[in-house]
Order: sequence, then C-alpha cells, then structure tokens
Amino acid sequence: MSKSVKFSLLLLALFLVAFGPATYAADRTADVGSSFVEAATAEQSNDPLEKINRTIFAANDVLFSVLLKPIAEVYRYVFPGFVRDGLSNALGNLNSPFVLVNDLLQGEFSRAWITTQRMVINTTVGFGGFIDAAKDNWGIVGHNEDFGQTLGAWGVGEGFYLVLPLFGPSNPRDSIALFSKAFIDPVSQYLDHIDEKDGLLGRVVVTGVDEFSRRIDDLEKLKATSLDYYAAVRSIYRQKRQIEISNGTFLNTPLPNLQYDLNIDLASN
Repeated sequence: MSKSVKFSLLLLALFLVAFGPATYAADRTADVGSSFVEAATAEQSNDPLEKINRTIFAANDVLFSVLLKPIAEVYRYVFPGFVRDGLSNALGNLNSPFVLVNDLLQGEFSRAWITTQRMVINTTVGFGGFIDAAKDNWGIVGHNEDFGQTLGAWGVGEGFYLVLPLFGPSNPRDSIALFSKAFIDPVSQYLDHIDEKDGLLGRVVVTGVDEFSRRIDDLEKLKATSLDYYAAVRSIYRQKRQIEISNGTFLNTPLPNLQYDLNIDLASN
C-alpha cells in the first residue's frame, strides 16, 4: 500500500472514530453518569499528565460536537435501524479473525472455539455476518478481544493514564496495541495483499461512523450527569479495561461497554 493511501486511511480513521467510540461509549439506557461520579472523584487516578490530558480531552470534545455528531446523526437518519444493525453485525464478523488471534495468544482456547463457530456460522448462514445467526439460532454469544487485552493478560501493566489526540483515553500499553493491530489483523493483511484499497477505506469509514452513531445518546447523557466529565470518563475507562482483560471476572458491577474497533492498515509499504 502506498504511503498516500496509508495517510488517507489514518486521517479518515482519526476524524471518523475520534475519541468517542474508543472511550466514552455506553450500551445501557440507564443514567451512567451519576453512578460513577463518586468513584471518579475519589479514585487514585495514576494521571501525572492530568493538565495536558484535560487540554487534549477538551479539544476532542469540540471535535465530537462540531464534526462527528453531525455525521453520525445523518447516518442514523438516512439508514433504518435494521440496516445499521446488519452493517454492525457484518463489521463484527469481519473482526472475528482478529478476535480469534487474540483468543489464541491468550491461551483462551474455549473462547477461540466460540469465535471460530460464530465466524463460520455467521459468514455462511448469516449471509456474510449481516445476521447474527450464531447467537439468534444457536445461542452462541460473541465477545471482543484486542491486543491491549492480550498484553494485559501477559502481565503488561497499563502504565499512566493518557488521553490521545482524537483517539481519546488510553495508556501506553493500549496505545501501542491500537496501532499494532495493522500488523496482526488477518483481514487487513489480506485486503492489503490483494491491493484492495477501496475495501480497506470502506471498512475504516463504515466502522467509524457506525460505532460513533451508537454512542451519541449515551455520550451526551454521561456528559450531562457528571460533575466532572473528564474524571468520570477516566474512571470508567480504567475500570472497564481491567474487566475486559480479566474476561469479566474483575468486578460484578455492570459498566458501560467501551470496546471499539479501529481498522487501520499501516503495516505494509
């Protein structure tokens, strides 16, 4: 892949995904903000760069308001719910090989078998993943894994809290994992191998818009109900990542789902 195409893909991913899907998302319709205010203000945040992080956080928030929110709202208006759900299912199915790689890297062979079953069933019976037939017909529920979780499972610590420009709340471990996906995601590697630039570009764009469109309402609710929006997001992000790394065994408390997928191919020349 040429350098210009790589750069274009990165810019699109930055502007379409930005900070929202990565860190502020919530799947629940309940009021998530007030549930975490006390924890957010009381926790030992491991945030030595807080002043800088807050500045970047504020800039990201402006981007969310003036660019990403309008794009996502148009997407929700134009496409009916069943179309958006189908696209989301298909994108999740495309990510299955990457989930499988991380299942295996973590030695989670039972979860790898679940991922394999879902990938085969949804690719065939589910018409390329547009229908989640594995869950609907066989009760095989999926899960998400990323390389940050794999590093955490290997004992790599999160390090200090970090807010990335455009990408949002993170830490050194997850930041490295974010960009390393391009080197270990089988689908991105295959598309790049066959020089399918449109396929790579489309995957980035649709993933970013779809993910963000599903987060708008909960982002707004969290912002409106938090005494300190920055601190609430920081607390939720750190707790959720620990739960994801432990495959849901770290806490019994339900937390918003912060998982997202960013498909950027930066690996090849």
